[in-house]
Amino acid sequence: MHRIFQNFIDRLSTADDVDDFSRVMADTATALNLSCFAYLALQHSRNDKPRLISTYPSRWTTHYLRNRYQAIDPVIGEVLECPEPFRWGTDLATRFTTRAERQLLDEAAQFGIRFGFTVPIHDGHGPAAALTFAADERRPQFETFIDSHARVLQLIAMYFHAHVRRKFANERSIGRARLTPRELECLKWASRGKSAWEIGCILGISRNTVAYYLENAKEKLGVRTVVQAVTLLAAAHKEKQD
Repeated sequence: MHRIFQNFIDRLSTADDVDDFSRVMADTATALNLSCFAYLALQHSRNDKPRLISTYPSRWTTHYLRNRYQAIDPVIGEVLECPEPFRWGTDLATRFTTRAERQLLDEAAQFGIRFGFTVPIHDGHGPAAALTFAADERRPQFETFIDSHARVLQLIAMYFHAHVRRKFANERSIGRARLTPRELECLKWASRGKSAWEIGCILGISRNTVAYYLENAKEKLGVRTVVQAVTLLAAAHKEKQD
């Protein structure tokens, strides 16, 4: 456990973007024989999309964010009410009384997310966050590990959150939208006429990763095309100069 934890800390210190953080946590979870994970950090405005880093199926996370399920997610509701780690699962659905909450759990179960251990994070520096380790079924190994190492997982969650928060603390606002350094960097290169492939070569990341950052920027800015996003970026730059 000590070796795994030390490797986790060492890699966190060099993580540079969402992909890096996702790989660090995914590899740590695998080393601990845990299944998929999800880190979700709420934003100051309820209208802002929460930051989500996870190995949940992408179809589910896209559906979750598009429908703003964080507002009705019973696990997030528990996070807001309770500072202590907790377990949840489909067999505990009676704890969640509303139809929307039960429906959300049923939908998640269809993607193999049926049971989990969630660590709430209330650090006093912003809205709550949470790190969840989930599984598609109850497994004695999973239960035993949680029983024995709940506090270690809580420490992992706190370290992960602290590094993510610090890394993205310098997000830049364009209007009401907050872009991460990587999103802004990709958008700036796009404004110079560079393609996603060219931007990837310049930044040392994949074309798909560039496309991911540009899609995030467009969604945050409320536009459909990169050209429209670039126009808003130029307008914000001009306004700052004026």
